[in-house]
Amino acid sequence: MSRKITPNFQRLRTALFCGQPDRVPLVELAIDPSIREAFLGRPAVDLKAEIEFYTRAGYDAIKISPIVDINPGRREPGESWRTTDSLEFSRGRVWAPQGAGMITTTRELESYRWPRPEEIDYSRFEEAAKLLPQGMKIIGQYGDIFTWAWTLMGFETFSFALVDNPQLVEQVMNILGELITGMFATMADLPQVGALWYTDDLAFKTGLLVSPKVLRAHLFPWMKKISKLCIDRDIPFMYHSDGKLDQVMDDLLDCGINALHPIEPQAMDIRELNRKYGGRLCLIGNLDLEYTLTRGTPQEVEMETRALIRDVGPGGGYCVSSSNSIPSYVPFANYRAMVQTALRFGRYPLA
Repeated sequence: MSRKITPNFQRLRTALFCGQPDRVPLVELAIDPSIREAFLGRPAVDLKAEIEFYTRAGYDAIKISPIVDINPGRREPGESWRTTDSLEFSRGRVWAPQGAGMITTTRELESYRWPRPEEIDYSRFEEAAKLLPQGMKIIGQYGDIFTWAWTLMGFETFSFALVDNPQLVEQVMNILGELITGMFATMADLPQVGALWYTDDLAFKTGLLVSPKVLRAHLFPWMKKISKLCIDRDIPFMYHSDGKLDQVMDDLLDCGINALHPIEPQAMDIRELNRKYGGRLCLIGNLDLEYTLTRGTPQEVEMETRALIRDVGPGGGYCVSSSNSIPSYVPFANYRAMVQTALRFGRYPLA
């Protein structure tokens, strides 16, 4: 690129609040270490190298999460966790139990060992704050109040309990809500944190995992509490969920989210969302992982990235991103094409 790339969190902040910055920002939930190492041309094994990658690649923030073990030991009474070679990231992948999890009764809930606030590790935030270049900030990320609840109970147990034992579901969700909202409160006050990002998958490509009534009763009140943390500090509130969210889009806006990621193209029409919610909701992502980024050519990646910038970028409120994250099976040339296209063609006023 002819222009020197320097981070500018104000650029990202402006877009997340639906304004028009100097160029369309880049955002990713996760980028596999193999991609970062290919970009840097050397192993990227520590936080310093990770920050260098995000800086040089054109990002304005680095996402950091607390370190906490909500499910110590990963053991269930009736069903073992299944571990396979990862296809998504270059590490082993653990699959959650579908049947019975660790918490299936009130008695098991009462005996469950939840992490204490003092056991949650925020040291990566402290380390990053000392390493960030001028202009870059941290996005504090965690999530999964809903996902952790059904994971700890097992999805079948969770589903039956919604009818047979709703009090157990409410208790589990409230414990997780208190724990995770507390983590966001801590992150919000840490130096260099410029935004909060709550992640919690609620849907398949064809619809929600559970009834909207369940989410309205047990999840959205907690998201409103996280939103208030952001409002009180005048920082953006980002939200990630895969799948088709049409039934709860108005609920999510009512929760106070400023930005939605990743808008899978097989599940939601980003252009229709932009027509309906543009100016009220920053849209992040939509670059296809089923074909374009994973099996397409760099030229096809460029074409799709340019089309998204052209159709969704005008006026601001859009960030270039994949439709989930950048796994190891995205060819590096395709990832590079996405980034370079955004940097070249995303500058306002858009051509």
